[in-house]
Parts: sequence; structure tokens; C-alpha cells
Amino acid sequence: MKDKYDPPSGAELVAILSALANPHRLRIVAALREHGRKYVSELARMVGLSRPLLHLHLAKLAQAGLVTRRHELSGDGKALAYFDLVDFAFELSPDAIVTAVRSLAALDPE
Repeated sequence: MKDKYDPPSGAELVAILSALANPHRLRIVAALREHGRKYVSELARMVGLSRPLLHLHLAKLAQAGLVTRRHELSGDGKALAYFDLVDFAFELSPDAIVTAVRSLAALDPE
């Protein structure tokens, strides 16, 4: 996404709504909002998911621009993948959808 207050394009809106249309991903967003950035194992324990399943959900959230990933080394030299929530905000109204659809129509020749 662009600036957190810029309206999303049609493609961005579809990606955001698709990413948020899952209870596990909503729990991930809530956990990151409440507790801040977390590394994968810690976040997996918090939301009650296996690490492989968590990675799938995090990938969907990252594709939508809702989370970021950063690799860091721990004190003992292990590489840890940290995830953080992007501070996002957008309006979901009929007018916002009309605006978003106009950008989709520009991409769709039909």
C-alpha cells in the first residue's frame, strides 16, 4: 500500500479484503497490533498455529501489504524472521468501492 490514508486501488482492495477474510489472519493481525512485532515461533504460539501454517497466512498478509518481514540474528546466532503489522487504514464505503472498481475496469478490457 501507499500512504496509510491513500485509498487502495481496486487490486489492492481485493488483496486486502481477501487477506482479512480469514479468522486465523484476523487473529494474527490482532496479536501483532496488541503485542507488537514477533518472531515466527513466538507468534505461532500466541495464535495457536503451526509454524508452516502460520507462514502461509503471513505470506497472504504480506502480499496484501498488511505485514512486513525482517530477518535478524539472535544472540546465539540463529536467524529469526520477525513480522510486524503495517499501520494501515482505509475507508470501506460504497463510494470507496466505486473508486476502486474504476481502477479495476481500467485493467479489464471487457
